[in-house]
Amino acid sequence: MFDPKAEAMSLDERAALQRHRVWGLVDRLLAAGGVQGRRLRDAGVGRGADVTLAGLRDLPFTTKQDLWDHYPFGMLAVPRDQVAAVHGSSGTRGRPTLVAYTRADLDLWAAMCARSLSCAGASPGSVVHNAYGYGLFTGGIGIHQGAVALGATVVPMSGGMTDRQVRMLADLRPDILTCTPAYALRLGEAVAEAGVEPVSLKAGLFGAEPWSEELRTAIEDVLPIKAMDVYGLSEVIGPGVATECLEQDGLHVNEDHFIVEAVDPATGVPVEDGAPGELVFTTPTKQALPLLRYRTGDIASLTRGECACGRTLARMSKIIGRADDMIVVRGVNVYPSEVERVLLGSGLVRPHYQLVVDRRSPTARLLVACEALSGDPEAALVHALYETLGLTAEVAVLPEGTVPRVEVGKAVRVVTWEDGDPPLPGLA
Repeated sequence: MFDPKAEAMSLDERAALQRHRVWGLVDRLLAAGGVQGRRLRDAGVGRGADVTLAGLRDLPFTTKQDLWDHYPFGMLAVPRDQVAAVHGSSGTRGRPTLVAYTRADLDLWAAMCARSLSCAGASPGSVVHNAYGYGLFTGGIGIHQGAVALGATVVPMSGGMTDRQVRMLADLRPDILTCTPAYALRLGEAVAEAGVEPVSLKAGLFGAEPWSEELRTAIEDVLPIKAMDVYGLSEVIGPGVATECLEQDGLHVNEDHFIVEAVDPATGVPVEDGAPGELVFTTPTKQALPLLRYRTGDIASLTRGECACGRTLARMSKIIGRADDMIVVRGVNVYPSEVERVLLGSGLVRPHYQLVVDRRSPTARLLVACEALSGDPEAALVHALYETLGLTAEVAVLPEGTVPRVEVGKAVRVVTWEDGDPPLPGLA
């Protein structure tokens, strides 16, 4: 439920709350004596009261490399016997990132996910069809415990078994769907193929991968819902860090627990509000693994000011991309989500695509694999990509159903072709 005391505070009230919570965080990090505490001492900080919100930008960053270097429990700020659960990343880049939670952390996480569901229109009595994966990945369990905390009924489907998902959508009549945006598209296709009309659905809460406004339109075209974005990462807490409301005008950051900055990815210097930058979070109320100025690698912009929904929380844009996901082709830097906007905005292709970076020769080339709605849109898309992004790319129009659909996990938008057979049939 909308909590005006937390979500609609005046800026002065919220700043006072954040300041006191940051003081407590700094004192705990100094007492824990780990890498973050040592860096604070090296920066001349001897106690929490030495830190101001304005001076937060001058304190050292924490990075994913720190978590890897002190894997698995080297950055704990509580005794090991206080750890109630462990979650983490999927390790899709070769190394998992483990994050510990105390019981209080789990309660906080549930409250934040309940807040996210409420932000998207869920209420006590809602039925939440949860098709995020369960396990170390935080998506499924995070939304599950949030639905329980909200007083909703949760259907713990996890990912995959799409035919069964369609049956449950028809039989249990949920009003809220939660999953990745790519899987929402797959479910939309599947319900149409099955002749099911999931008229009970009202809203969807989709995250775990960057997605564009054009993909929102595509989802809302195949499902009778308002599609909203939810943001989180295991290092910060999981889903529930920020969520779009029904206004669909930016994601409200839960600033009472997650203090957000946006910095230049190259220099680490804060950027102006409204300008894209790398998101940096400080987690003043987490216990087991509190983080000071954690660099997420996610690129987005921040805006301030009251939303039409009444919330006064800072809002972040949709994620543009990750600092390490940028594709460089012939001197042009581009994020996959930027290509998605051009493809889906053209109205010429289905909302399924994959970018293939062909590195079999000294000069890399980019192939954009997609499926046409009708005709041959190749020339029009090549022109649109160049005019919009300055990107020279080749467009491969493949037969319907050739581009992989997501059944479990996150969509794989970029693949590399270095030798051997093409990663998709029909490429040359």
